[in-house]
Amino acid sequence: MAEEKTEKIKSDKKKKKIEDKGVAQPNPLSKYLRETRGELRKVTWPTRPEALRLTWIVLGVTAAFAGFLWAFDALFSNVLRLLLEQII
Repeated sequence: MAEEKTEKIKSDKKKKKIEDKGVAQPNPLSKYLRETRGELRKVTWPTRPEALRLTWIVLGVTAAFAGFLWAFDALFSNVLRLLLEQII
């Protein structure tokens, strides 16, 4: 009788483990890729002319900012050089 109870408990534990694991849990990587693909389908992609226009805007702003930084760097380095020449 005790053996039957032990067998029943073991069998119940095995069933519970199987139920906890589920039939087929998806691989986390495949789940991530599937969800990413679904999100990318929702994206409204720009047209080619729009992408080119935005690219030129980014390049123009980058060039302007580079020029701005170059001018201030030249100004500050010249001022610093003059100050150091006055002191020394």
